Parts: sequence; structure tokens; C-alpha cells
Amino acid sequence: MTRTLSRWLDTRFQISAHGSTVQREVVAGVTTFLAMAYIIVVNPAILSEAGMDFGAVFVATCLAAIVGTLLMALLANYPIGLAPGMGQNAFFTYGVVLGAGFTWQVGLGAVFLSGVAFLVLTVLPVREWLINAIPRNLKLGMAAGIGLFLAFIAMQNAGIVTDSPATLVAFGDLTAFAPVAALLGFVVIAALTARGVRGAVIIGMLSVTVAGWLAGEAEFAGVMALPPSPAPVLLQLDVVGAFEWSMVTIILSLLLVDVFDTAGTLVGVATRGGLVGRDGRLPRLRGA
Repeated sequence: MTRTLSRWLDTRFQISAHGSTVQREVVAGVTTFLAMAYIIVVNPAILSEAGMDFGAVFVATCLAAIVGTLLMALLANYPIGLAPGMGQNAFFTYGVVLGAGFTWQVGLGAVFLSGVAFLVLTVLPVREWLINAIPRNLKLGMAAGIGLFLAFIAMQNAGIVTDSPATLVAFGDLTAFAPVAALLGFVVIAALTARGVRGAVIIGMLSVTVAGWLAGEAEFAGVMALPPSPAPVLLQLDVVGAFEWSMVTIILSLLLVDVFDTAGTLVGVATRGGLVGRDGRLPRLRGA
């Protein structure tokens, strides 16, 4: 990285003023990408069950993450990566489309309307008032809750835990490669972190990835490829079809999940990153 670019990044995003360096932020950015990259496969996998094209949703997920993260950086100057979240996609597929019987086009129309309402609440600014009104102790609890939720998703994806009709959650096959590799990777990350090694998360992730290649559990398909066409889902939302009474509860549900889910995640991540002020408030909250 050239000195000119490094100085520009430092000045534009006030990196030194926040006690960090450009090099450290690069490592943190790569770590964040690797940690959230699972969504570009999981999101289209879930939405494809609603009838949406997998490849098109794959591209849309990538574009949404790019645009959202850039806006978070440029408008709020927060080092937080954004991407379509888990939960909303499951509600869309199993609740709106497969459960209520609406087409995915009408479902997208409902998502659009809830997004417009969310934008209005942000501009007013009702959302900012709501987040700042949350007591500090509750914010700390939300940070811990978000961490536990992410850990649970990670254990599900790794096969450490699985669904159970009797107890809701049960141990998976702990003799399989995926859970064993995940647990070993966690041990590596924890050990390196305890020793103060920078990039411990990246080292742990790459170690597990290489182990998967060597064991034949993961296939290396190359570095670059042309993306699928987004045409099957591009501008296919049916906003007019979403304007009916039966969609009101769905739109409100999407809006409430948007408001409180993003509030909890934002507060949790900001608290863990030391971005919350001494008064417990988040600076530049409206831009976030």
C-alpha cells in the first residue's frame, strides 16, 4: 500500500484518531469478510426455496453487501460490515411465501415497503431516539446476546449442534470432519489470541480451509469466475400486489424486525469495538 493512499485513508476515516492503523484495519477488514462470507451462499440457498433463482440471488447478496458496507463507511464512518441478515430471509421464505402463500414477487414488494418505512423512521429520527433510549446495561446485554447468537449460528453451520424435535437443539455428529475442524480452528484462534498474535482469526480460518482441501472435504474451484446474471430477480418486486390488508401484518413484522434487529446488532458491535461514547450514546447514529 503506497504512503499516499495510506495517508488519504487515515485522513478520510480518522483511523489514527481512533487509535488504529491502516495496516490493522486491512487485517480487520479481511477478517470481517471471511467471517461474514457464509451469507453469500446461505442467503440464496434459503431464498431459492421460495422459487428465486440461486445465482441471481447470489449476485444480489454480494451487491447488497458491497453497497451497504460502503454506505456505512462513507456516511457513518463505522468499521462495520453489512450484509443481508439471517432471520429475515427465513421469515420471507417460510413465513411469507411458503407459509402465507404469497408469491416471492409480492414478498419483495412487502420488503420494499418496510424498507421505505424504515428509511422514514431513520430520517425523522425515531430510530436514533429509540436506540439512545436503551439503558447502558441493556446495551451491554444486547452485545452479549448478539455474540451468543452468532456463536450458535456458527455451531449450526459447523454441525456441532443440530435440530431436534424433542429438545429443539442436540449435538451433531462430533466425529465428522466439519465439527472437528471447527473446534480445532476455534482452539487455534483462542490460543493465538491469548498470545497476542495479530490476525489470529484469519490464521485460524485459513488453517481450517487448508485442512479441508487436504482432507478432500472442500473443493478448490479456482480464484475468479464470471458471476451469474441477476436478470431473473432484477426489479421483479410487485409493490402493487403488496398493497392489500393481508400484507399489513407482514410489512409491520418486517419493519419491527428491521428496527430492533439492526439496533441490537449495531449496539452490540459498536460496544465491542469501543465506539460507544461515555454517555452510552452512539455518535453519527443517524448515518448508520
